[in-house]
Amino acid sequence: MKTNTAILVIYTGGTIGMIMDKETGVLIPFNFDNLYHQIPALELFNFVIDHYCFDPVIDSSNMDPVFWAKLAGVIEEHYERYDGFVVLHGSDTMAFTASALSFMLQNLNKPVILTGSQLPLGTIRSDGRENFITAVEIAAAKTDDTPVVPEVCIYFENRLLRGNRTRKVNAEHFGAFKSVNYPALAEVGVHIRYNHNAIRKPNFRKLKVYSSLNTEIAIVKLFPGINAKILDAILSAEGLRAIILETFGAGNAPDAGWFIDLLHGAITKGIIVLNITQCQGGAVEMGKYATSARLREIGVISGGDMTPEAAVAKLMYLLGNFTDMEEIKRLLTKPLAGEISEQHTN
Repeated sequence: MKTNTAILVIYTGGTIGMIMDKETGVLIPFNFDNLYHQIPALELFNFVIDHYCFDPVIDSSNMDPVFWAKLAGVIEEHYERYDGFVVLHGSDTMAFTASALSFMLQNLNKPVILTGSQLPLGTIRSDGRENFITAVEIAAAKTDDTPVVPEVCIYFENRLLRGNRTRKVNAEHFGAFKSVNYPALAEVGVHIRYNHNAIRKPNFRKLKVYSSLNTEIAIVKLFPGINAKILDAILSAEGLRAIILETFGAGNAPDAGWFIDLLHGAITKGIIVLNITQCQGGAVEMGKYATSARLREIGVISGGDMTPEAAVAKLMYLLGNFTDMEEIKRLLTKPLAGEISEQHTN
């Protein structure tokens, strides 16, 4: 007998949904109509598990904001019918998608769990089965009829992580993702141990989906030897609205006159410059060293401990839905979906 719990599995593409064709030996997309045949353990949950497959499915390297809008639309369309959502996604851009959904799905009060695998589901040693099964269990988890994890998350290799705090850090290990600046929302072993203090609380307002994203942004990663010609070309790009400046350490950058002048000129023209550290962990602290004090003086905005993936998604969201530049700058430094720590806000 089925319970009243219903989960929608959304397949976008990626390694997890591939199986080996027995005749050709080629990897082909899995037919989710045969889900229980491929993963019979799912029947033990006694949940209603439905599926939605994008057609065509895409490699996650082809992921873009147009697809994000379609994905958010699928969740919005089915939101009232299901208790939680599991999004099967390629791992390469999973952190970008999770970050984007965290801003696009405002007032989210149900779990949206992204997962995938490093090996295809149809291979013997695939990590996809455990990732899939546990993601479904987490998406269905409730306490007193309230979802345990009402936010966008990534589940991979025994750890549930906040989506907009996560980065892919390894291309071949099963433990492909880390959240260095924010604790795991759950650790999975014999039991699923939730870190309730780290999980966002539901607000029980009506879901509101923001599908307008502005992509007129660029990332500039600093390196020793960066020159004025290259930086000027980027800052002079037609239609540019903002750049993410990936700086050294705690937000440090060259203090050469040409560098400061180019950034200052861009800011004067209305281009937002957001400072994000290149380091996997830690945060931007402009003014801690002299080489970052000049950035603060000319109007560069601190991204605190945001990941580059979250910074990209947040800028796209803000530029796509707000017109007041001062309001956009203010919101960049405030946590909208748990993407930045309070102690690093202005």
